[in-house]
This record gives sequence, structure tokens and C-alpha cells, in this order.
Amino acid sequence: MGTPVFALPTLKALAASRHTVDLVVTQPDKKNGRGKILCPPPVKVYAQEIGIKVIQPQRLNDSEFVNLITQYSPDVIVVTAYGRILPSLILDIPKKGCVNLHGSLLPEYRGAAPIQWAIIDGKSETGLTTIKMDEGIDTGPIFLTQTETILKDDTYQTLGQRLADIGAGLLIKTLDLIQDEKIEPVKQIGEPSYARILKKEDGLIDWSETSEHLSCLVRGLYPWPCAYTFINDERVKIIKAEPVSEQGQPGRIIRQDNQGLIIGAGSGSLSILELQPAGKSPMSYKAFLKGRLNNKGDQLYVG
Repeated sequence: MGTPVFALPTLKALAASRHTVDLVVTQPDKKNGRGKILCPPPVKVYAQEIGIKVIQPQRLNDSEFVNLITQYSPDVIVVTAYGRILPSLILDIPKKGCVNLHGSLLPEYRGAAPIQWAIIDGKSETGLTTIKMDEGIDTGPIFLTQTETILKDDTYQTLGQRLADIGAGLLIKTLDLIQDEKIEPVKQIGEPSYARILKKEDGLIDWSETSEHLSCLVRGLYPWPCAYTFINDERVKIIKAEPVSEQGQPGRIIRQDNQGLIIGAGSGSLSILELQPAGKSPMSYKAFLKGRLNNKGDQLYVG
């Protein structure tokens, strides 16, 4: 059971392992983009390419779906970024339980967006956990964990892909140990934290925050939903930025020339390296300024 790109390495590893994948369950196709074109989830596309049956239930407690899963009589249900909470009706079906691959070192960052929030919070490391699922949100006992360093230039995209690849191996190792009866899950220990689901509004930059935090926000929200601000009343996504020591008034442009687009923060300033105006492709700050500073003395402003 999985849906987005993050789940693909797990499915690929399962398909190449000694374990047999009888069925893939993923979320229904969704309309994306301006044209609202109906698009299948990445997991569905790959499963169909390799000839594995795919189903996309609207409701997990639907009797027809529950009966279908029961008929398969699975030893294990593997769950990686499926995107929905499994009811007990499903959790109780597999003989050896449901095994979830989660993108954090549980009990830290339970919830929907663990990788993004680890970057936003400025953490230096994170990791992966495999658990035996229960009815709580990422509260089940732990099989295995693996730690991974968060690099200074990591975005959600780069770290997410790395964790997805590493996690696939951790998941296969977990299943091998379960099948060979060489592992039992242990209760989670420590104070839990939660990684709530992100919304587009979370990307609005509060310039009173420190430049270090804003840099982490930009990285953690790329490629979605992206940090953003308004320059000359124009909504602009910030694709790449870095903190600098120059001090200025929060939310005011300190410098806007070929040397940089520097905006003051609560502490230090943020150097904007790459941005994306509404309806345009991502561009360097130089290209952005070139198209907007046509006359000497023109001044951009934030807001």
C-alpha cells in the first residue's frame, strides 16, 4: 500500500526480493495542474508496468474492499506513504501484521510530513523506522531504525529521495527477519513529536524569523508547497536561498543588484538565489531583477 514517488523504491525492492507482491493498493487518480488532468499515482504506474494488479478503493472500510483483501490472505501488508489511516478491519487481516516504513526516527515526527519538518526545524539528522502498525498514528512497536544525516543543502526533494532509497533496503531487511522469525518489535521509547500535514499557507515567509530558520523553511518546503513572499505585490516562490550576516530591517530589501537580492530578517538576512514568479518558470535572482529594474532608481519592496 503506497501512493507517491517516496513509495516507489519500496515497491521496486519488493518486486526484486524473495517476497511475492500479490496486490498493490494505492489512492484514486487525482486531477493535477491547471488543466485538471486526471493523473494516476506513481505507484500505480509502476505496478502496472511490471504486471501487478492494482486497486484504488475510495473507502478502506468498504465491505467489498475488506473482503477482497481477506481473500488474498496476506502474510504481511507493507505500507509506505499510502496517505490514509488503516482501520482495524484491515490491520487485523495479515497473519504477521501490517509493516509501515516511516520517514523519521520514531517517536519523533509522527504524522504526515516528517521529512519536511525535520528540515524546517533545523535538525542535523533524521532517519527511518519500520514498525508493526496499530490503530494509532505511527505509534506501533519498532522493528528497525536507521539514522541519516541532513546535509546543509538538503531539500525535501533530495532528502526524501535518499530516505526512500535507504528505506527500501530497511523494509526488505525487516521482512526477511520477520519471515525467518528472528525479530520482534519493541515499544517506542521517548517523548513523541508530531509532523502535521503541510498546507500552502505554511509557505508564507514571516520576515521577523531568523535568516537561519527561513533558509531551513525554504529547503524543507521545496518542491511543495514552496516558501513564498510578495515582491512589489507579486507573489514569488523562493526556490533557493541562504542566510547571510548582513543586518537590516525585517522584510526590507537591503540590496538588489547583480551582487544579490538580500532581504532583512529578524536576525541576519536572507540572500535569494533562485525564485519563481507566479505563472513563470524558476529563475535566478539576476534574471528576476533584470526584468523588473528597467529604470535607474527603481526600487523593489517586499509586501
